[in-house]
Amino acid sequence: MRPSPGSACRGSLFFLAMALGPMVGVGALSLIARAIGARRPEEADGVYRQTLLLSLALSMIVLAGGYLLAGPAMAALAADDATHQQATLYLYGFIPALALMFPTGAMAAALRAAGVVRQPMFVQTAAVLINIILAPVLIAGWGTGVPLGVFGAGLASSLAGLAGLIAFALMFDRVQTLIRQPFRLDRLDLGLSRRIIGIGLPSAGEFALMFLTGLVVYGVIARFGPDAQAGYGVGSRVMQAIFLPAMAIAFAVAPVAGQNFGAGQAARVRETVTKAALFSSILMLSLLAFCQISPHALVAPFSNDPAVIDVAAHFLRIISLNFLPSALIFTASGTFQALGDTRPALIGSASRLITFAGPAIWLSGQPWARLDHVWMLSAASVVLHAAIVLWLLRGQLRKKLSGLAAPVSVASASA
Repeated sequence: MRPSPGSACRGSLFFLAMALGPMVGVGALSLIARAIGARRPEEADGVYRQTLLLSLALSMIVLAGGYLLAGPAMAALAADDATHQQATLYLYGFIPALALMFPTGAMAAALRAAGVVRQPMFVQTAAVLINIILAPVLIAGWGTGVPLGVFGAGLASSLAGLAGLIAFALMFDRVQTLIRQPFRLDRLDLGLSRRIIGIGLPSAGEFALMFLTGLVVYGVIARFGPDAQAGYGVGSRVMQAIFLPAMAIAFAVAPVAGQNFGAGQAARVRETVTKAALFSSILMLSLLAFCQISPHALVAPFSNDPAVIDVAAHFLRIISLNFLPSALIFTASGTFQALGDTRPALIGSASRLITFAGPAIWLSGQPWARLDHVWMLSAASVVLHAAIVLWLLRGQLRKKLSGLAAPVSVASASA
């Protein structure tokens, strides 16, 4: 069984939606966390209302743009007509899932800023399980007698996303007390919206560059045939799953460091960043070892096509060399969000257009080029990316934390 032809483009479109989401979500998290740390709950509530309003607008844009552009985009990227047709059908079912990410992301950002992480994680995990259960039912038509094929696979993601949104709305008021009525909208506040977008826009650019990099990979490997694209689709999805634990740690950096930054606790900000980098590095090194020893075990459940499995396994064995630098990149990105300046993260991501995208396009035109060369080039570019963001992080910590002092208590002032 070959994986869904839409699986590779699904990852790229997921990153495209993630490029739009941070434009409001990252700014919201940063401002809400700092407002909580400074004990200004009314400011936190106002930021959330504007975030929700902006997120709903983005949902409408994604729905309209997705259905208009899915077909032409897949025609330009697919290796053959069959892949184009099947990938387009998949996306028609999957696009609502992308739109639902925005209001869900607004609620998730507010909860993360308030330090509520466990419950959202459970909801998101449940949504994934719902997707897994629904996918074969809708694809094969089990119990319904109406097999939907690859469209059903995309629709399963959309229904799971809707279930996740409803669950977030039901639990929102129960897990925190700072912000009430998650769907209540305020009037547009242009000044506050500009502040939110000003912090989030570089993060949006960062994810957009990831999307462009994914398109470059997908286009470059097209010359190696459908097996290469299918194998990359499987391998990249497994890699995204592997990254989730390290990303979870990085996600915790932004609210914890942001609250401490708002409270003027410079030492605690540094401690948060150091521990997050250490924990995520240890975790990713263990996953690196597993990918080196037995990558086939990770990808075999997703296909029984030997050629596809070999491509995916070889991809993981080489690309896992960047797991450690990726963990450090995630930690640095979370710290930049906490400090309210995400431009350094964008600079780091932009470096990959120079170190990877350009050389990869050139490489694709060389008769001697092999698929391995693309993966090795990608791994090397991530190492350089990590070096750049760590250097920028050091400067940001020095700049933002110098002179930062915790509020003086009344008792201390009296003494």
